[in-house]
Amino acid sequence: MTAEPLPAEQLSPLATLVDEVLAGVGYEMETAIAVIDDAVPGYGGLFDPATSRAELRRALEELLSSDIARPTPPESSGDSFVLYVDGSSRGNPGPAGAGAVIMDAEETELARLGRPAGSHTGNNTAEYVALQLGLSELLTRYDPQQLEVRIDSMTVIRDVWGGDDPTEPGVETYSEAVAAALATIPKHRYTHLADSDPNPADALATVGADIAAFGP
Repeated sequence: MTAEPLPAEQLSPLATLVDEVLAGVGYEMETAIAVIDDAVPGYGGLFDPATSRAELRRALEELLSSDIARPTPPESSGDSFVLYVDGSSRGNPGPAGAGAVIMDAEETELARLGRPAGSHTGNNTAEYVALQLGLSELLTRYDPQQLEVRIDSMTVIRDVWGGDDPTEPGVETYSEAVAAALATIPKHRYTHLADSDPNPADALATVGADIAAFGP
């Protein structure tokens, strides 16, 4: 499901390359940044101003032609999980990112995921991307029987759990994928996060938005 095209304006070629590396490591944001930084010559890195776009592009293309692989997922304490999700858009619409954190029932972190969500994308779309990303990777790695999704977007909550039709243009691909994923989990519910509630997915979404701002 995470291979689906982005629903809004496409990413720049450079941001797309970063997203492809993220996909290669299962959207583990920290892992992707580490392997990219290692591939950039000298002391530069993904977000280092000293790294030229040409250097970064060469490093990304070399990584994609190599044998990058997903990390082995850590074992969970059972078949119950908590999923934090968050989307971030600068300008709403603007460069947007999606973040998701998978935890087991004891709230031990199992995965920290992120990706860019589009270069001219709204907050609600980014929230959909985050939820789809988290669910897809959860189902790829584990066999969840119970799930609590912690999310701050009331729009997505109304659409997904309240039965409303999506109001954001272009999110049908994501909303359908989310519905299909949740249908495979016997018990699932949401918890609405207030603005003041901590959300570990927030920082990952912010980094995703940083990547979405890359050009060209």
